[in-house]
Amino acid sequence: MGILLHNILAVLPQEQESSHAAGRFSNEKNTVKETDIYIEGSRIAAIGHKPENFSADKIIDGKDKLAIPGLINCHTHSYMSFMRNVADDLSFMDWLFGRIDPIEQKMTDEDTYWGACLAIVEMMKSGTTCFNDMQMNIHQTTRAVKESGMRAVICRGLVGNGNDEGGQERLRQAYEERDAAKDCDRLTFMLGPHAPYTCDDAYMRIVSEEAKKSRMGIHVHLSESESEIQQIKEKYGLSPIEMADQNGLVDVPAIAAHCVQITDSDMDILKRRGVSVVTNPASNMKLGNGFAPVPEMLEKGINVCLGTDGAASNNSLNMFHELNLLALIHKGVNKTPQCISAEETFRIATINGARALGLESETGSLEEGKKADIAILNLNTPSLTPRNNLIAGLSYSANGSEVETVIIDGKITMEDRKILTLDEELVYQKVNEIIARMGISFSGVDQ
Repeated sequence: MGILLHNILAVLPQEQESSHAAGRFSNEKNTVKETDIYIEGSRIAAIGHKPENFSADKIIDGKDKLAIPGLINCHTHSYMSFMRNVADDLSFMDWLFGRIDPIEQKMTDEDTYWGACLAIVEMMKSGTTCFNDMQMNIHQTTRAVKESGMRAVICRGLVGNGNDEGGQERLRQAYEERDAAKDCDRLTFMLGPHAPYTCDDAYMRIVSEEAKKSRMGIHVHLSESESEIQQIKEKYGLSPIEMADQNGLVDVPAIAAHCVQITDSDMDILKRRGVSVVTNPASNMKLGNGFAPVPEMLEKGINVCLGTDGAASNNSLNMFHELNLLALIHKGVNKTPQCISAEETFRIATINGARALGLESETGSLEEGKKADIAILNLNTPSLTPRNNLIAGLSYSANGSEVETVIIDGKITMEDRKILTLDEELVYQKVNEIIARMGISFSGVDQ
């Protein structure tokens, strides 16, 4: 099936203006221009010139529309979407072990599936086309991804002490899930050691060796809170990042979520090891953990990408909300408007995320030969009117409701704000049944 986006404004790498060479993925700066985008199969066949023998089964009129590369949520826990607004105003460890962990212990596989479906609906409706997920119940998130048409990187969360039976079982499940999803090229996998306070040094070394043998990357929470820093320092005499480095977790391509409480020497390790850092502004603020030193990391050349974290700690999976925060909070913290730009934040939410996930040649920018992962925004909205600087508008004024149509892997998964791949009303019904069964529902409204 061929899809033509006709006369549409598009956010393109500047180099794309003068090059029709497929596979040229230079994208350090973007521009907005009116063009035609031709989609054949799962990929962008051409931009600005009609491919030979192209036939459009579907033409989307680009009048008053903006095409952007789909946003990439580099750190979340999709199953947590049914825990939205149930664990608020708590310190980090009270939030995790006092409120969230008991709910997780009650979860069934079906709960995980419906939670992932709700997360995908929310992400798709706000322009996300790929997410990096750390989850607990295998096969359920991958099932939701397959059915929804979303793109995802899946990590079975790993917790263990040395060569204990639980840690080994979770590793086995990680491989089982990866092997069972070989029929879906929208799914890739990493190993997900949870954090230094749930994985001891011996288990970290085991996971590192497994990652090397299986040629899988690592996705781990690091240096999220002051309590974590203190705990790891007392136990090992190291920072969490030093501990991860010493035990091999960053010997393979690694994504470190949060990195809020870090030192210059920690950042030097991240840069030297080529670790990508996922900043999660809303979650970090809501849990009182602080602000990751994003401008400093960018200055050191660390690949910084963007995530929402789970809805239990955000309480949103809307990447435009994160973009807004990312573009603003560091200016306030550093007391300078120049420390991060709208252009930089948009790259952090797109191509930097693709780079972190090992998908830079496949997605993250609108270029010939890449996967057709595209969000189309309606420009006739108050937030994007007037059209003075649309890249700035994406970071400072858009809120996600402008997203009208979503294309993933060359297939339209949402059109005119209607999800085409999942039964949205059924998702809402099932999630409400879950929270009622668990007894965690509180409406705040007298009945």
